[in-house]
Parts: sequence; C-alpha cells; structure tokens
Amino acid sequence: MTALSAAPAVLVAAADPWNRELLGQLVLSVRCDAAVEYCEDGDQAVQACRLRAFGLVLAEQELAGTDGIDLLRHLRRSRRGAGAPDFILISAKADAASVRAVLPLAPSAYLVKPFNAEDLRQRLRSLLLEPGQEVSCAVPRGLTGSLAEFLAEARDAAEGAPLLAAVGEAASRCLSCEGASLEQMEEEFGRDPQITACLIAAANSAARHVGMPCLTLAQALARLGLAQACNLVLGLSLEHAAQLAEPRLKERAAAFWALSQRTADAAQALAESLDVDAPRCYTAGLLHCLGDLAVLRTLEEWCRRGGALEDQEIDDSLKAFGASFGSTLRARWRLPLELRGLVAACYGMGSGVFSRKALVLNLAARAARLPASQSGLLKEEKALRMLGLGPMELQLLQKFCGAEEPSAS
Repeated sequence: MTALSAAPAVLVAAADPWNRELLGQLVLSVRCDAAVEYCEDGDQAVQACRLRAFGLVLAEQELAGTDGIDLLRHLRRSRRGAGAPDFILISAKADAASVRAVLPLAPSAYLVKPFNAEDLRQRLRSLLLEPGQEVSCAVPRGLTGSLAEFLAEARDAAEGAPLLAAVGEAASRCLSCEGASLEQMEEEFGRDPQITACLIAAANSAARHVGMPCLTLAQALARLGLAQACNLVLGLSLEHAAQLAEPRLKERAAAFWALSQRTADAAQALAESLDVDAPRCYTAGLLHCLGDLAVLRTLEEWCRRGGALEDQEIDDSLKAFGASFGSTLRARWRLPLELRGLVAACYGMGSGVFSRKALVLNLAARAARLPASQSGLLKEEKALRMLGLGPMELQLLQKFCGAEEPSAS
C-alpha cells in the first residue's frame, strides 16, 4: 500500500452554508485528515489564499464580491507552476460559452449545478490520493472535564440526530437512478427526523429562499430538486457518528424514533379528521424528539473518545439536555417559526390562544407517550376539550398509544 501523502489544506468557498458543509464533508470523506477552511464569499476566499497555501480549492462561481472565476484567476496569477493549487469550479452556467471562457484558466474540473456528489467524491479521490493510497484517522482521545461539561460545550455545535439505518444506501440509489422522483425520495426519507429537518432548513436558507417558507419535506424537496436533495442526504450520511454504534444508545434511539413516528402518525390522522394542515402536523410530530436524538449522538462521541458511560448517566443526560439541544438546533438551522411553535406544542401549551394545529400536536404527543393501559386518560386532556372532539376522535387517538415512554427531557 502506498504511503499516505501529507494532510492537504483545502479551501471551500460557497455562499450557502448547506453547500459549504456538503463540500467539506465530501472532502473529509476522502481525506479525514484534511485541514478544511470555509468561506462564504469571494473576498474572504482571496484573503484566505493570501494567508495560506491551499492544495485544493472548491469554489462556486456565484460568490459575492470576488466571484469564483476571479478567485481562480487570482490564484493562477499569484501562484504558478508547482505552487498552483488544484481548483474545482462549481457553476450554475452550463452553456458552452461559459465553459470555454474558463478553459484558459485551467481548472481541475468545471461542475455544473446540481452536480452529482458521488462523482465529485471520486474526482476528489484522484486529486487527494495517489493510486493505492488509503486514509485512516485515529479517533481523538483525551477527554477533559465531566460528561455534563462535554454536553454543554457540544450543544451549540451539535450536528443533530443520528440517521436511520440504510440512509446512505438510499441516497446512493437516488443519485444513480435517472428515473427517481421527488415522491420516491419523500417515501425513502420521510421517516427520518434529521434528514427532514436538514432538508427543510436547506430549502429555507437565504441563498434559496423565495416566497413562502417550506414547512414540510415535500415542499423542501420541490424547492431543492432531486439532485441537490440527494447530495445533501449523502453528505449527512457521511458525517461522523451519523450511525450509532454503542448498543445502549442505539436502543434508546430506536425508542425515540418510534415515539417520533407515532406522534407524527397520530398528528396526521387527527389533522386529517379535522381538516387541518396534516403535512405540517406530521412534520412537527416527527421532529419533536430531535434534541433527544442529538444528545444520543453526542454521547456516542463521548464514548468514541474513551469516555465511560453508565445507564443512569444516559438517562440523566437526556433529561438535562434533550430540550436545550432541540431548541438550539431548530434555532441554529433557522427552521420556520411556525414549525418551531408546533414542535413546542408537543411538550406543553402554557396559556394563551392556540391554533388548531398546535392543539392537534399537543394531543398527538400525549397519545403517543401513553401506554395502552392508560389511554383512557386522554379524555381528560384540555386540548381535547378545546378542539371539541367526540368519541370517534378519541378512539382514533387511542390507536397510537401502546409503548412505554423512553427516558427524555
């Protein structure tokens, strides 16, 4: 096996934060030892290149200030010969004239949006690895401080929830199938809270936001398009700790996934019976355990770094941090305020005037958490009375009871 070359320095310049994250994740999936620096506009990228010699630059053409072509031109003028970095230009322009205009600057590749992420990964392998080379990065060790301190520090930068099994394979199927449809993708990924939340957030990012905000996966897919959505899902599947390995964490995650799905299904069924917006209610129900799942993913990282973890510590961590991880993620990803409000309704109503959708979510979450033996308690719920529901709606909700509640916030 060929010896691994020195860790590369890579610059990623893209206006949209989700695209930046995707490009960086693709680089790290090939070279986990790469030092990746991110810029959101061309002027930042030019300054970064003045301060550091990058071996590879991935840049969108459509950058504020100095655009991608001018960035490439700057690098070709300032660093010639062996000092010139490889440069992948990503552009929305597919016409022959645009491509010809760039050729004299000799980019390593010219990719047209939406590009195929798996194809880009293979191109990155050719640029960052010699034939026969493999990359393997040791898990960082040496924890300092308590588990609570680790969780508190990780909260603001948490990557979100782990993914349901086989998500990566499903993303690859979408990327390789020319006949795939948005409907098929919604069917593939519509049960995964992390993918649903991230695609909604990506569709509502400033770079794409036009018109009304997207509040459901179907709306997000329609705005993103099949290729870009598949790319983002593949990027999510490549993140570290996207899949849990510790058996106790996997067991608790399975319980939260099941609770999320029961809540989503109950909210959808009740909303349909009341002629309320069922897709939005389903989405909010699916996302309401996102924080608890994110805590489990962070605990997986604690274990990977050599930290010990007792069963009681897992449950205590979920109670102490589940709610705050969830609210931090929803705010950082800038999920629409209406969706955040519906998620919050799953946990309580407080006082004030409530929408019918919020009351539906509150009832659905309550039903999903009740064991079947206690389903009769639903008739005492305030939201039931406020919606004026009768025996038929009560029986409908009781169908979604039955499982014990996992330890949660």
